[in-house]
Amino acid sequence: MDVKTKNMDISLEKLGRMAEELMLPGRFILLALNAALESVTNVLAAILGSQVFRRHFHLMLSGLVLFGPVLNLWVSKFSIFTNSHHYLYRKFLRSTWGWTWIFSGSFILLLSLSARHSLSLSLRHLSRIGVVGLLWWGCRRILTLLEDSTGTCYEPIAQETQSSASLGLPPPLLLLLHEGRSKASCLRDNMVWRGYEVSQDVLILCLCCLLLVEELSVFGPHMVRERRSGPPGAPLRFVFLLCVALLAVWMFLLLCVLAYFPKFPSQQLGGALGYLGWKGLYQGWYTHGPSWCFPGLPGDGPLTSTETGKQEE
Repeated sequence: MDVKTKNMDISLEKLGRMAEELMLPGRFILLALNAALESVTNVLAAILGSQVFRRHFHLMLSGLVLFGPVLNLWVSKFSIFTNSHHYLYRKFLRSTWGWTWIFSGSFILLLSLSARHSLSLSLRHLSRIGVVGLLWWGCRRILTLLEDSTGTCYEPIAQETQSSASLGLPPPLLLLLHEGRSKASCLRDNMVWRGYEVSQDVLILCLCCLLLVEELSVFGPHMVRERRSGPPGAPLRFVFLLCVALLAVWMFLLLCVLAYFPKFPSQQLGGALGYLGWKGLYQGWYTHGPSWCFPGLPGDGPLTSTETGKQEE
């Protein structure tokens, strides 16, 4: 029995050494990835948290919306982004607010919990995203109602004539008016819709870009204030990096929509509405907080309450 137990102990020791040898390269890889994550997030947090970037980002976005359609003169007509059914348009553009709500909400929740461990504070800061969601829902309903009430639906009908038949030309198209049709049902039946519209794609892209910049700008000051207790963990840094990547995707999609599908002035009106929504919330309503009816600006609770809490302790 003693020989068997000794052999079992030796075999277990060998297995333990082999496991340590196998885990050693994985530890080096994790350390390298963690170091890269820290360095990249530190640089991005410094850029997004700078006053120069925050004060001039909306100006850059406004210039992109105004002069982006001019790029249509130079872009290739055979590019994959000229297809409105491209993967990026189907998976991201049509669910812009959903992606923004998930990523920004996760970042706000992790940031507030890591700073104060208060559920009520986290819910108050998450309410900012809920207010923006209600604003987007209301804008969609109002714009859809205006488009349906001011536009008309036509059905193209080909009419053959003797002149076109003798010359071998395609027959001219006549437009048959369909009253009482909405824009969605008209386009679903492959008919022609004519009327005034505001680009909802440009509106939500501009609004989400401005929202992400406002919410992510507090990560740099948060890291500076939390150096005493330790740097932010990898999950918070990774979610921050995902939010920055989402911001880059929205900027790229906005550029593609403006360059490949220019619609003047509906896109400019959509960008103006998105800017007004951000202006009214983040530089208007949210500045009167925090209180029961004002969510407050990003960082009001996690950044200011931590210092007062430490002084009280």
